[in-house]
Amino acid sequence: MAMLFRNARMATLAGNTAYGLIEHGALVIEKDQIAWVGSEADLPRDYRGPQEDLGGRLVTPALIDCHTHIVHGGNRAGEFEMRLNGASYEDVARAGGGIVSTVLATRGASEEVLLANALRFADALIAEGAAVIEVKSGYGLDIETELKMLRVARAIENERKVRIKTSFLGAHATPKEYKNDPQAYVSEVCIPALEAAHAAGLADAVDGFCEGIAFAPAEIAQVFDKAKELGLPVKLHAEQLSHLGGTRLAARYGALSADHVEYATEDDARALAQAGSVAVILPGAFYTLRETQVPPIQAFRTHGVPMALATDCNPGSSPMSSLLLTMNMGCTLFRMTPEEALAGVTRHAAQALGMGDCGVIETGKRADLAIWNVEQPAELAYRIGFNPLHRRIFGGEG
Repeated sequence: MAMLFRNARMATLAGNTAYGLIEHGALVIEKDQIAWVGSEADLPRDYRGPQEDLGGRLVTPALIDCHTHIVHGGNRAGEFEMRLNGASYEDVARAGGGIVSTVLATRGASEEVLLANALRFADALIAEGAAVIEVKSGYGLDIETELKMLRVARAIENERKVRIKTSFLGAHATPKEYKNDPQAYVSEVCIPALEAAHAAGLADAVDGFCEGIAFAPAEIAQVFDKAKELGLPVKLHAEQLSHLGGTRLAARYGALSADHVEYATEDDARALAQAGSVAVILPGAFYTLRETQVPPIQAFRTHGVPMALATDCNPGSSPMSSLLLTMNMGCTLFRMTPEEALAGVTRHAAQALGMGDCGVIETGKRADLAIWNVEQPAELAYRIGFNPLHRRIFGGEG
């Protein structure tokens, strides 16, 4: 039976007005879809079903975290202390810490332990209105553990009312057994693991880390060639700590997104725009690593590059599991507008995952919604450490 929600302010993130805002709005949900949305005054007269008065609350699309690493073993609080005592992220990585230390913990953890850990982070995101979470592998760096991580990511959907999109991130770091031969790792482990993940239906996309402490563009290109052969979309950690040309590599492959992009240039922005790729902004890592190079937000605006925001929730460089805090950081650290921040965790986050059925409030879209105890949309990015979520609707339920 259809259900009417009325007396709401609706930030639809659709149309040409600010926030796509509809004052005195209403929407009708039928099964798991939005059947009608608009001004309450325009509600079809023949509607006779049940209804709920939302008391003037704000309704937005449910939030989407389009870049996380929530499946992992252990934590790296000790490295947090090291960095506070003067070590750089590169220093920690070269001393055997960083991603490689999480690899050891993840290899040694059972699927049950990894799932229990991941659910804690998923629960935090769901509590702030998230309905979609992207989850990456990349802490296995061997075939068995990469597949184990992806199985755990898929299992989250069985435990919680949330949709999971998985990204194979075998090209995340070089494990110690291939320390001086990243090319051999790509050929002997990463690409075979990708083939196995695809055969098992575990990967929705393919990611990589293009950086001086990770993989060169030519090595990433080999992984992307295999992804293209398998029919999988790609995305890339690019230009986070330096400028190696990862962003333009991603654009050349028509990537869904280039993520981090602090060192991206105007030319990179132009390339992303031409490719239709999203720039995923990750202020949590910038903040945690105490970086100073900010992403070229104005260049992205100038060239019309969609900007998503995500937590980058991971044990080392962004131990953050709050999309609301991510929105605030995007505004305060990078001078994104509150409207850009909200679009970044809804419409543009959906685009960064290649999802066309969510991220906006429109007729025919999936009924994933967040109802907030706020007066105006800017409040979602304005407050710090406060969760005004009144209710989440997931696939028409909730």
